[in-house]
Amino acid sequence: MAEPVEPVEPVEPVELAARQSDWRLAVDIGGTFTDVVLLDAVSGRIVVDKTLTTPAAPLDGVRTGVSRLLAKAGVRPEDITAPIVHATTLITNALIEGKIGRAGVVTTAGFGDTLLIRSEHRYDMYDLQIEFPDPPVPRDRVFEVTERTDPTGHVAVMPSADDLAAVAAALRQQRVESVGVCLINSYANGANERRVAEYLGRELGVPVCISAEISPQIREYPRMMTTACNAATMPVIGPYLDELQKWLAAEGFGGSVLMMLSNGGVVSADDAAKSPIRLVESGPAAGALAGSWFARRLGEDRLLCFDMGGTTAKSCLIVNGEPELTNSFEVARMYRFKKGSGFPVSVPSVDLVEIGAGGGSQARLDELGLLKVGPESAGADPGPACYGRGGSKPTVTDADLELGLLDAGFFLGGDMALDIEACRVALASLASPLGLSQSDTAAGIHELVNENMAASARMHAVEQGADLRGVTVLAFGGAGPVHACGVAELLESTRVVFPVNASVLSAFGTLVSPVRIDLARSMVRPLAAVTPSERDLLLDELRGEGRRVLAAAGVDDAAIRFRYGVDVRYLGQGNEITLWVGGGDRWPVTDAQVSDLFDADYRRIYGLTIPDVGIETVTWRLSAWADAKHVEPLARVGAREASPHSSRPVRFSRGAPPTETPVYRRLELGVGQVVVGPAIIEERETTAVIRPGWVVAVAADGSLIAERTIA
Repeated sequence: MAEPVEPVEPVEPVELAARQSDWRLAVDIGGTFTDVVLLDAVSGRIVVDKTLTTPAAPLDGVRTGVSRLLAKAGVRPEDITAPIVHATTLITNALIEGKIGRAGVVTTAGFGDTLLIRSEHRYDMYDLQIEFPDPPVPRDRVFEVTERTDPTGHVAVMPSADDLAAVAAALRQQRVESVGVCLINSYANGANERRVAEYLGRELGVPVCISAEISPQIREYPRMMTTACNAATMPVIGPYLDELQKWLAAEGFGGSVLMMLSNGGVVSADDAAKSPIRLVESGPAAGALAGSWFARRLGEDRLLCFDMGGTTAKSCLIVNGEPELTNSFEVARMYRFKKGSGFPVSVPSVDLVEIGAGGGSQARLDELGLLKVGPESAGADPGPACYGRGGSKPTVTDADLELGLLDAGFFLGGDMALDIEACRVALASLASPLGLSQSDTAAGIHELVNENMAASARMHAVEQGADLRGVTVLAFGGAGPVHACGVAELLESTRVVFPVNASVLSAFGTLVSPVRIDLARSMVRPLAAVTPSERDLLLDELRGEGRRVLAAAGVDDAAIRFRYGVDVRYLGQGNEITLWVGGGDRWPVTDAQVSDLFDADYRRIYGLTIPDVGIETVTWRLSAWADAKHVEPLARVGAREASPHSSRPVRFSRGAPPTETPVYRRLELGVGQVVVGPAIIEERETTAVIRPGWVVAVAADGSLIAERTIA
């Protein structure tokens, strides 16, 4: 916990701007709201704002939010000279909604059906009508070229000029906007892919990506799917980033743009435009990094990040101050809990779970007449019915408003008044067939979405071998503080932390994230057969790429750090374990140490080892990063103990009568003040709901620490 600080008297924005400062700007485009944060790294002052996302033209929402934020802070664009850090859900939403570019794929002759054959795995063995998502590139835009590289990296057949010309003509006829090249065994040697890409880029004038750079790893289907998803989203992110940077330059901003990656690092906009698939979990990863930052500040060994926004809810377990990373994950699943029903992509990502459960998640009756919530969302346009923008279906936000958890006149501080009548009309459309009152229907929606979020977090933790009982919950996102205590009760947790600026914490997370890139390359060999020179040559190439990416993001070479890993398995096995072995400028361990680490990890996971069986290396990994600049946000607390601002009737559960509940303004609460639930604590961007049986205290940094006193 940070040391107590003296309350700070408000200062006029222009006066603050005139002082020496180091302003940092962060932007996070969500499915419903676009969050913007300004942080002065010198004084610690933070200014935040939210504006509705504009899905059809994302830059419009960014322009609105940034312009309004600068005016609020009294800061000019030229005052911001540090890189502008950006997280986004553009790539995720594009793949989920199918709003992607018209991409083509080029592969080796005989492998054109790979995206349709997949891995031949059925995610539901007993579903006779099993469905799989359509690949991001249909079969009629997949073209084959005669070439061959063997598994050792030897180029046996180079693509001919006639073949290349024929493929270029076919792609041109298909009017492709981008191309992905994925040839067999290119992870061992990408020379043929580079030849094809150089030719197509020159002949077609469209962006071209190759699997040897996007995902140089074994397993043909995940590698081709990763490359296809990357190619399909290049026409989405490229024009947006180009337009964004032109606008920033025209406005006078002095900083470059850094994009948040799925692994929790940031890279230059140019590198992000070449590899947009690395941005799939960009926004959620930023939230996880913010959670890590708070875990260290609070001295929490285990912390569950609970991020509920307008469209989705995310949870991520932080252990020993860091989130777990995974080397592959699925995007655009047809069924949220069925692994294998989506697109497998082989890029490093923060290990988290994300479901369609946000403020805009729509409630409905299924074919059996049962109440369901999500994953469909009203998004930003039209948004929940209470937004008064044409939405007619009841959502979680409508339910929360009907229950009294939200104040229709204080949403976004009153800048966006909610329409209570539209809310009730939407709820009535669902209440009538259920035979319930609007209030009981709203309570059912609220409880069901809490159950959905708790179940997904619990299932994800079980997959990691973790037990969430007793873990501290960090609540953020626009809707997270509204639902956090209810979700914590379901998880048998007794402690919830509501951080300052909880609603825009993911955007804040980008400002405390390192510049980082995770790279991998497969080289399948028995460990004893890998020579030091062969290993060092591969790692030298990865280090060189890491240095290039970080230099493009403005990092001095002397500040770059490296960490090494390797995927290892017993000879003959089909799956491997990732071992992280240490850092430095060189590979830090011997073969014997790798064997010992593998034995220990294998025994931890499976409870045994297999004697007298050799091990082999599959994929070599490298993380290259530079530490983020330390920042210490200024505490946002009142000068004295505050009294309730007002009160209103609130229903906390179905069947229970409304409870007259005191309402506090968060910025008026003083350090050390204790508030006994039930209580509502409002701020401009979100509302913390303190359920009955909880007590909350104001920490020195302005965080609200809630403890459950009644089981």
